[in-house]
Amino acid sequence: MFPATLFDFNGVLVDDEPVHLAAFREVVAPLGITVTDEQYLRRYFGFDDAGAFRAMLADNGLPVDEARVADLIEQKRPAYMRRAEAGLVLFEGAADAVRRAAARGPVAIVSGALRDEIEYALGRMGVRAEVAFVVSAEDTQRCKPDPEGYEIAKRALAARGGDALARRALVFEDSLAGVAAAKAAGLPCIAVAHAYPETELRAAGADDVAARLADIDDARLAALASRLG
Repeated sequence: MFPATLFDFNGVLVDDEPVHLAAFREVVAPLGITVTDEQYLRRYFGFDDAGAFRAMLADNGLPVDEARVADLIEQKRPAYMRRAEAGLVLFEGAADAVRRAAARGPVAIVSGALRDEIEYALGRMGVRAEVAFVVSAEDTQRCKPDPEGYEIAKRALAARGGDALARRALVFEDSLAGVAAAKAAGLPCIAVAHAYPETELRAAGADDVAARLADIDDARLAALASRLG
């Protein structure tokens, strides 16, 4: 079995992409920017806030400067939290998946989400104590598909339990960019088809794909570990 687990956050544990999209729309509307559901999925899904805002500004012919991007991120923070506090949706089996993983070894979150968003959700799920550490947007310079976040997590795991622990950490992802990042970091990856079709996730490099997080049980993980060697 895999000795450590790295969970993406948005789209894997929490079904909050509609919350993010609504918050993005609220913040960019005064700039004359509109974002359709299809644009969000195909263009901005998988970016962290900074990457998404840079892309939105550029796509609409607006200047992309880091001061403006930072201001937009800070505007979005309370817009997201208002909506999350009103009704954050957790994927079925999310808390159980974290607890089962923690029983096997260290668990971490590797996400482009902001740290306060992640901490809030882990508290709502009742699993904060099971998560050894969090790699959030504040910890990286480059968002997925760049492997930086997973490389940071590997170094943290290696410090805890050696290189073997870090190399065999299993990643749970849901986006094409996330799968690409995990594989670029040399990590095994199981994807959930919460947002993208199985065929696209496999084409991106996922070692296995499940329709739902709740479909991934210990027997499936053991079979994957055996297949990967």
